[in-house]
Amino acid sequence: MSRAPRSVKGTRDLLPPETAVWAAVEATARDVFARYGYREIRTPLLEETELFVRGVGAATDIVGKEMYTFADKKGRSLTLRPESTASVARAFIEHGMQSWPSPVKLFYLGPQFRYERPQQGRYRQFHQIGAELLGDPGPWSDAEVLLMLVRFLGELGFSGLTVLLNTLGDDASRAAYRQALVEFLTPLAERLGEDSRRRLETNPLRILDTKIEAERELLAGAPSLEEHLNADSRQHFAAVTGMLDRCGVAYRLEPRLVRGLDYYTRTVFEITAEGLGAQDSIVGGGRYDRLVSDLGGPAVPGIGFAIGEDRLLDVLPETYRRRVADGERAWVVPVGEVGPQEALTLAEELRAAGVACSAELASRSLSAGLKRAHRAGARWVALLGDDELAAGRVTVKDFASGEQETWDRDEAVRRLAAAADAARRRREEAGEEDGEPSEERE
Repeated sequence: MSRAPRSVKGTRDLLPPETAVWAAVEATARDVFARYGYREIRTPLLEETELFVRGVGAATDIVGKEMYTFADKKGRSLTLRPESTASVARAFIEHGMQSWPSPVKLFYLGPQFRYERPQQGRYRQFHQIGAELLGDPGPWSDAEVLLMLVRFLGELGFSGLTVLLNTLGDDASRAAYRQALVEFLTPLAERLGEDSRRRLETNPLRILDTKIEAERELLAGAPSLEEHLNADSRQHFAAVTGMLDRCGVAYRLEPRLVRGLDYYTRTVFEITAEGLGAQDSIVGGGRYDRLVSDLGGPAVPGIGFAIGEDRLLDVLPETYRRRVADGERAWVVPVGEVGPQEALTLAEELRAAGVACSAELASRSLSAGLKRAHRAGARWVALLGDDELAAGRVTVKDFASGEQETWDRDEAVRRLAAAADAARRRREEAGEEDGEPSEERE
């Protein structure tokens, strides 16, 4: 006997009631991003492999080790997208968005794919929430992206948010620093691990975020990027930090922060929150002023970020979960000779009034119907028997209080709608009373 099918390793099913929380987080993202002028873009899951080789970088781990790449029936090399910034840049070029009013602000939500070892919060099919701002090279756009992120995470209930900041400088500054770093590390190459020796040839700056303690000790004597910044790069970064100061956003300068993709320039960042332990980073991103032109488009600067939604949901504050939990539900149970069609009719009246509702549609005893409603988490049961039907009335039992009353049908619908709305407001108010994230400067 063959085994039942299972989900592919590194993927998972998202089930109720957790999917309600996912939907709420995505609705919050849409709401906050819209306030900042962002509109949603949806790009294909499949792209030409060359897009990521050119956009993300042939020397990156993503392209070299993690992409799901295959030949289609005509022999074309296609890849399941491992990230979405390159896809958004491709769409920007393909659809001539440089002619749109600038800057172009886009956000996305959806699955990405990378072949890596599955572990808690990391999957081979994972989900990201991200945004890209294209067309403005100035520091104020960098600051606005960070302000939007802090607001979004704050509305999800995260507290103690801190922006970790660094600048990679412009092309000239980065080239000068790259040369200085190579000259420092080349005599020490034998003391580097295999990945860092490879990066010494392909992308030396990536060595700065090594997790190997011996390599960290070597880098303690390395030249600093800050020493190689030209005046323009310093002014740009000072404007970003100055705007965060002005808005009271906590930040910390991290000179070793470089991020993992080749296309980053100037400002790079991560945001951390209190209470998440060693893995306290929630989101990362940065500026990429050459990506669009590297893909064959016009010289259009950009900045963006991506949030791992799977990880975000794993650490989502309980205050937010309580606020968006499944609402109180009603359950209509027919009694005696009353058929499921009558139960369904009453359920439709309740739904029209805004009450989340299910109806007992199978032939069951009253006892079985009550047990089913209770197991399903219903708050109220609307009992519709022969006497109620004849009199135009409904008996309502409140599982929370144990009280049971009989009302005229219209009154029962009105009361249940009011009770459901009041319960929703209580959940929202409870979430707000749990407190907002601190914006004090650390």
